[in-house]
Amino acid sequence: MDKVALISGGSRGIGAEVAAKLADAGWRLSLGMRRPQDADARWAQHHVCAFDAMEANEAAWAEAALGHYGRIDAVICCAGIIELGDVISLGEADQTAMMEVNVNSPRRLVRAAWQALGRSGEGRVIMLASLSGKRVASAASGAYSVSKFAAVALTHGIRQAGWDKGIRATAICPSYVNTDMAGAITDYSAQDMTQPEDVARMALLALNLPNTASIAEMAVSCKAEASY
Repeated sequence: MDKVALISGGSRGIGAEVAAKLADAGWRLSLGMRRPQDADARWAQHHVCAFDAMEANEAAWAEAALGHYGRIDAVICCAGIIELGDVISLGEADQTAMMEVNVNSPRRLVRAAWQALGRSGEGRVIMLASLSGKRVASAASGAYSVSKFAAVALTHGIRQAGWDKGIRATAICPSYVNTDMAGAITDYSAQDMTQPEDVARMALLALNLPNTASIAEMAVSCKAEASY
C-alpha cells in the first residue's frame, strides 16, 4: 500500500494504537510529536516530525510529510487535552487551550493537507472527538464539551467542504477509553473501559470504506448511556 496518513497524538494512547493498526495494514505514516527524538523504535521506518498543537506549526509538518512521501491520503487528529470545569468557573486560559488543541489545530492541519487530500481522490479525515461532543454529562465536563462539540461540527464542515473532491470525514466519539487521560478523571477500572485498540479498529474501518459509504460519526461507549 502506498497510502500515507498524518497522525497527531501518535506517541501514546489512542493515537499510538491507531498508528500501530495502520502500520500493520501497510500504511506509511507521518507522526507529529512534540519530542520526535523520543519516538519509539518501531517508527524508524516511518516519518516523524516535530509538532506542537499550541505552536501552530501544522503547515510545516504537512509540507515536511509531502516532501518525504509525495502524497497525503489521510489526516487523523488524535491529539487532545481536557480541563475539567463548568462553563462559568473554568478559567479563560484553560478554555482557550482546549479550543486551540481540540479544534483550531486540527482545522489548521486539515487545511494544510487539503490539496493533497483532494488529489488522492479518496482523502480521509478522522477526528478523535468524544461522547462529550454529543452530550453534556455533567457540569464538570461542560467546558470540555464545548471544545468537543466544536470538533464534531468541524468534522461535518470538512465533510461538506470536501465532498466533491472525494474527501470524507468521520468523528469518532468514545466515552472512557483506557488511557492515561481517562484514568485521571474516572474510577472505572482499565478492563471496564473501551480499549484503545478497539477505537483504532473503528478508525481503520472509516479509512477503508469507499466514497459511497461515508460514516459521519461513530460513537462508542463502555457504559449504558441514555442515547448516543
